[in-house]
Amino acid sequence: MTAQSHAVPWPLWPFWALWRLIVGIVEFTGRLVAVVLGLVLLVVGAVLTVTVIGAILGLPLLFVGLLLVLRGIF
Repeated sequence: MTAQSHAVPWPLWPFWALWRLIVGIVEFTGRLVAVVLGLVLLVVGAVLTVTVIGAILGLPLLFVGLLLVLRGIF
């Protein structure tokens, strides 16, 4: 949210509150998808890293998965 604060006229307050609820749900869903996708990439990267040939793809997948999980949490 921005640092600006402005009053919402009382007749528009229900629409503003509904909009804030929708925004909150979308933000939470985006974070949840990022964490789940990050965990999947972490697991796939770890499995690929076990093999020598798969390590070429596994290490970047591990790194990207870790970054997605951290971005989703913080």
